[in-house]
Amino acid sequence: MNWLAHLLLSEPNVESRLGNLLADIVKGTARQELNFNIQRGIACHQVIDRFTDSHIVVQRSKERIDSSYRRFAGVLVDVFYDHFLAKNWLEYSNVTLDEFTAEIYNSFRAYQGQLPLLVREVISHVAAEDWLGANRNVAGIENALLRISKRLSRRLNRPFLLTPAISELITHYDAFEDDFQEFFPQLFSHVQNWCVA
Repeated sequence: MNWLAHLLLSEPNVESRLGNLLADIVKGTARQELNFNIQRGIACHQVIDRFTDSHIVVQRSKERIDSSYRRFAGVLVDVFYDHFLAKNWLEYSNVTLDEFTAEIYNSFRAYQGQLPLLVREVISHVAAEDWLGANRNVAGIENALLRISKRLSRRLNRPFLLTPAISELITHYDAFEDDFQEFFPQLFSHVQNWCVA
């Protein structure tokens, strides 16, 4: 969900970055067929998720979510935090967001290693539709929620729409941004000790 953060926090090579993305797509024994560097990226993704899921500031953000969306509060906070990362990008990176996303997309397109077909399709859409760069706009976050809605509808085997939850971001915008600004430097520091060699 929060792929921009995962990619920024990855080791700066294409396989680690792919692994950080694939952790949300490739599950179970299929991961064992991926090479070591991709598996290391998956492990980094898991480090990020464990730290995030247990952090008191993230819990505070989840509690801001209205009870009607509470079941999906973790997903929503992940997506909202990616918005604030994109918005405040230059606080965490020495290249612009456009330069970073172009590098990511180009490296994914050029990657010659073996990947499942589904993964190839997903990364093709990510690049073609600039999912990462779109995070800087509230409209881009709404589109992300629409994509998640489609996945949830398939999983739940019934129509489900998460896009109305964009109102949660708008209503608590400043509070979510404050939470993000308190949390992300701590995550950044934590991950530097593990994921980036």
